[in-house]
Amino acid sequence: MIMKRYLYIICITTYVLGCSTSCNKQFKLAEIDDIVMYQINPLVFAEEQSFKAVEAYIDSIKQLGANIVWFMPIHEKGLEKGVGSPYCVKDYYSVYSRYGTMDDFRQLIAAFHKKNIGVIIDWVPNHTSWDNPWMANIDWYTQDSLGNVVHPPGTSWRDVADLNFDNADMRLAMIDAMKFWVLDVGIDGFRCDAVDFVPADFLKQANDTLLRVTNHPLLLLAEGKREDHFQSGFDLNYGWDLTATMRRVFQRGASASDIYKTNMEEYAAIPEGKHKLRFITNHDETARRSPIDEWEGERGSMSAWVITAFLPGCPLIYSSQEVGHPSRIRFFDYVYVDWDANNHLRKEYEKTMAIYNAHEAFRKGELKTYPMDDVALFERRLGDKRYLIAANVRNSAQSVNLPAELANKSYSDLYAGSSLKLAQELTLEPFEYKILKIK
Repeated sequence: MIMKRYLYIICITTYVLGCSTSCNKQFKLAEIDDIVMYQINPLVFAEEQSFKAVEAYIDSIKQLGANIVWFMPIHEKGLEKGVGSPYCVKDYYSVYSRYGTMDDFRQLIAAFHKKNIGVIIDWVPNHTSWDNPWMANIDWYTQDSLGNVVHPPGTSWRDVADLNFDNADMRLAMIDAMKFWVLDVGIDGFRCDAVDFVPADFLKQANDTLLRVTNHPLLLLAEGKREDHFQSGFDLNYGWDLTATMRRVFQRGASASDIYKTNMEEYAAIPEGKHKLRFITNHDETARRSPIDEWEGERGSMSAWVITAFLPGCPLIYSSQEVGHPSRIRFFDYVYVDWDANNHLRKEYEKTMAIYNAHEAFRKGELKTYPMDDVALFERRLGDKRYLIAANVRNSAQSVNLPAELANKSYSDLYAGSSLKLAQELTLEPFEYKILKIK
């Protein structure tokens, strides 16, 4: 079975490389500085035929300003020792039948490309299900002293078997499976799961191969924080430290100035031209608490969102975040989400991200910070254009004295669509934020 798949990939490569440019003339993958990502959990869209349900939602995703979508694992799930996790992959070449067929997914990719939205999928390189066909090759897996395959050491993930990256054949099989999704299915890259567990030399081997065999750009996102991810070819990795600092600020009263310190530390550890993924929630976070609960209510969630999105990095919206789903979402099972709920919140996300996308300085400009305890106040500057973000991080009104270079100036309020002049003092209502252009 595995050998047949290798041969199949070899046969299709020439065809795909020849036709991929003509098949996607309208589509161009977003540059890294410009990425706004939308994470798709198929199980919040429909109990069955999720791909069709997502396709019906594409215009809404586009309206949120996203130009990349990331699908959580879409492969068939393992049953042996399984707990329903999509990160328990039974077959790297499959799609989960509850979501639809492979042809449905190809059609979905084409539909996203028509809207100039790139598609990446979750890839789980560290482990497989216990009933994955690869288990026929026991040397492909980590074993204990008695020769028993083990789950990933140091984790509680007993539903999966740990892969052995000392085995060259396993490495090549993994890379061939990844090539299948790029060359035959037509995706635009990967979000690679738990790569802090995976050897850097394998990640470089895989990414170098993928970039070499395709004739179009790929986006490579690492779920991890090791500095060597970027030497291995990744464009982005996770901004977990910033999210943790934001929690301390919003939930425990830490100084808003800590946000800038963490942002600076994260960017000091990565090469120029690479980025951090910025988020206030994702599938792991929402499995514990909804963002409404996490960030002290709806207004707190939006203040946290604006700070996170308008700092350097690439913002991520998790499916259901835009409608303020009120409870946690366990991503192992179908969860009903009312996509018509809280339309005012959806419109607020749409408007903030339209501003973000309309002004290049928010994506590429220099960051200038004004450290304060209760208000996040920072500029994004590009050339002679200056923009000011002011966000109250407290659930009470706050007044702050503006620095001399910001006081007694005229501003355009980009969200309200009006003009205002700020004197010496700026007062913000609980969790209020402002997105301003300095005239």
